[in-house]
Amino acid sequence: MSGPTRCERSDGVTTITLDDPERRNALSTAMLNALGDHLAEASTDPSCRAVVLANTGPSFCAGADLKGSEPGEPLRHRLADVLTAIVEHPKPVIGRIGGHCMGGGVGLAAACDISLASTEARFAFTEVTIGVAPAIISVVCLPKLRRADALELFLTGERIEAQRAAEVGLVNRAVPPERLDEAVAFVLSAVMRAAPGALAAAKRLVYDVPGMRRDTAFTWTAELSASLFASPEAAEGMAAFRERRPPSWAPGQA
Repeated sequence: MSGPTRCERSDGVTTITLDDPERRNALSTAMLNALGDHLAEASTDPSCRAVVLANTGPSFCAGADLKGSEPGEPLRHRLADVLTAIVEHPKPVIGRIGGHCMGGGVGLAAACDISLASTEARFAFTEVTIGVAPAIISVVCLPKLRRADALELFLTGERIEAQRAAEVGLVNRAVPPERLDEAVAFVLSAVMRAAPGALAAAKRLVYDVPGMRRDTAFTWTAELSASLFASPEAAEGMAAFRERRPPSWAPGQA
């Protein structure tokens, strides 16, 4: 598919690459539409076990496309839709943050379930410097930030290094650029050893339980746990454990 992204599938991993380096991978209409389409396709692809969000060029994503998008192209996926698609995706979404993240780009990195950033990357909520605020991306960024850090970063627009982005919780880890692919591969290998249905359930726990009342949470999680223990996936997992063999979903077992 031509356009501002590339989508490649290999060994159960769908890699969606932001590939518009001349525009610093800005969130143009074409970029948002392509990201939304690829995420939707991966969500229903039975061969897809995990999604990697990556980039080409020195910028992971420069945020909003301030130069204006292509005339006449309808917006099918808003930024809110793309962020929601990442958070609610049934497969783990891993961010390979190989460049700078500004504005909405920080939102993409924070929305990923696990984000690994190059130590060369810089992060900033630049919205206030152009007269706006990081409104939409705050929905995915604020749950990962202390209030003090959020206020400092939102109000100053300060550019921070990847290591500080990891310290405040916007990404999981910062690694040297030459080790970024190795770090992503390590996370993917762990994810691929886990059961697909269990991974989807685990994501729901992280995102849904904190917003529930305690009694509601106990009721909901008890029902979820019972359904998981009764599932064919759990039966296979426990049989594999007893028989000291890899489960059917493990790499090379399908």
